[in-house]
Amino acid sequence: MFDFITKRSFGINLLVVIALFFGLALLFFSLLGVITRHNEELTVPDVRGKSVKEAIALLEKEGFEADVRDSIYIDSIPPLSVWVQTPDKGARVKVGRTIYLTVNKVVAPMVKMPDLEGLTFRSAEMMLKSMRLNVGDTIYRPDFATNTVLQQLLNGKRIKPGTPVAEGSNITLIISSGTGSIENPVPDFVGLTFTEAREMLNANNLSAGTIIIDPGVTDTANAFIIKQVPARRNEIGDFNMVRAGESIDLWLSATKPVKDSTQVPVQE
Repeated sequence: MFDFITKRSFGINLLVVIALFFGLALLFFSLLGVITRHNEELTVPDVRGKSVKEAIALLEKEGFEADVRDSIYIDSIPPLSVWVQTPDKGARVKVGRTIYLTVNKVVAPMVKMPDLEGLTFRSAEMMLKSMRLNVGDTIYRPDFATNTVLQQLLNGKRIKPGTPVAEGSNITLIISSGTGSIENPVPDFVGLTFTEAREMLNANNLSAGTIIIDPGVTDTANAFIIKQVPARRNEIGDFNMVRAGESIDLWLSATKPVKDSTQVPVQE
């Protein structure tokens, strides 16, 4: 065999090599489709909502690769469940295609509570959504700034802006419903402490407006109301009227005012 090869001319040997090369190339390309399973497609199954372990096992069984690409926190599904898959269910892809999974985190990340007070309900809702927080209960309270957030609560307690809260927390919003339609006499706040005045304001669905504090006041909560606007009565002795949701301006002093006990009250 060796003599047969060596005794032939170089040109013949070259032709044999070239023919052998093309034969092998033709064989390779003819088998390439079988090797790579060319044109063979599979339908991507739906693994959303399944545990990541179940999802990977199912995908691999169906002829796919699986890779956890990202994570997110969704309070409505179990931890380590698949939230998003790419490609989506029903897609036709080649065998062996990698399916990327986004799974739900085990522990909710913490975010800083935004300042919603003073915003419209729509703006507050959008801000909560952007920070992956939820609108919980909405409680309406009379106030002149209609549809404005008056307070933000978490678990029934007022929460300050910047406080860390878990993603998915439900934030209760107290919303202004506007002023009431019924007028009532202005309560008498003069002589009360500021703490007592705030309790009376809340009981009458009123709010504190401008607060003027005398320089001598060191304890605001126990300071006394010496003046209010609007006053209890007008110049001719009739009641001033106020609607739920309106505000009362108050003046505070460290000294309790002396009311004129000899004044005959106007018949109510």
